[in-house]
Amino acid sequence: MTKNNECSKGNIVPYDIVKQAYKDTQRGSKKFKKEAILFDMCRERNLVQLWRDLNNDDYEVGDYIRFKVYEPKERVISAPRIVDKIVQFILHYQIVEIYDPIYIKGSFACQKGKGTHKSVEHLQHAMKVCKWKYGEENCVIIKADVRKFFYSIDRDILKKVLAKKVKDETLLKRLFKVIDSSPEGETGIPLGNVTSQDFANIYLNELDQYCVRYLGIKYYTRYMDDVVIIVPPKIQVVDGVKMVEIKALDRAREWLDKIKKYLNEKLNLKTNDKTQIFPLSQGVNAFGFKIHTTHRLVRDQSKRAMKRRIKAMDKKLQNDEIELKEITQAVNSWLGHARHSNSYNLAKKIFAAYSYIKVEGEIYFGGIFRNSIPRGSV
Repeated sequence: MTKNNECSKGNIVPYDIVKQAYKDTQRGSKKFKKEAILFDMCRERNLVQLWRDLNNDDYEVGDYIRFKVYEPKERVISAPRIVDKIVQFILHYQIVEIYDPIYIKGSFACQKGKGTHKSVEHLQHAMKVCKWKYGEENCVIIKADVRKFFYSIDRDILKKVLAKKVKDETLLKRLFKVIDSSPEGETGIPLGNVTSQDFANIYLNELDQYCVRYLGIKYYTRYMDDVVIIVPPKIQVVDGVKMVEIKALDRAREWLDKIKKYLNEKLNLKTNDKTQIFPLSQGVNAFGFKIHTTHRLVRDQSKRAMKRRIKAMDKKLQNDEIELKEITQAVNSWLGHARHSNSYNLAKKIFAAYSYIKVEGEIYFGGIFRNSIPRGSV
């Protein structure tokens, strides 16, 4: 895919990269959709035509398929057509090559080998270190969340951010075409685009660099628009003798004010009501879990959603409206998430009424074997 550096040459797209991008669009059930089947019926001809359009600079972004999703909350999704999705995967490969080396260690979105579970591990480790070094009672947490992040991204600012690092004019032009195709109005980028995740990560990389390199924040973790900072107190030496302690709460207030100002003035973003400062001892609700220094729990929202879902699926099973394997897939998916927390008793309680669901032993929930466990059985 990106093992050779050919795909980083924005003015020439090799045909094997186009084929690889097409392959990536056909994962899972997506290959059974009508549009995908029609495209596949003349696959070689369609791919060659796209390859020529790209290299002759004739490619134009098509219209979007718009629909709503309701989990975890109601959102409007703008999904690209299959040809545009192929192009966006190609752009994704190129963006990865350029930006992966410059992301900070505490950034976990849209990067190979990272993700939500890695961000949870990184954050919990920072919490443990601060508790050990400074005492749990002396540290606080900043949790910052951007208001309507994807819908609020300033496309002009995004272009300027991209232009700072992307020096290939042809690649930059293609990226700008995708940005300008957004149906979201004057601001924002589509949630359904492959490249939107990359653009969002690049956009907030500006904040990462500001916090870590300018403010000197050490315990910093970000996944997409969720930022969590562990703030310890600071001891200053005055005149080589006197020791002055700057309390964690005072540092946190100063940092949060500067972060809000930077977001507003440089990135045209605002934080939402979830942005707050609270004690380390309280733990933090972030990245899909309730995280404490000693343990992790599944969020209440996830619990409620699974309870509703299994109840509805069981009813459909009794009425022969779905097969058991569909329930198996849904349960295994949720258990795969829950196993990264200390939620064995919770899992047993949720599925106790459904005799056909078996939950593995406690060692697999938050235990040392959680990354190499067998799948659940139903």
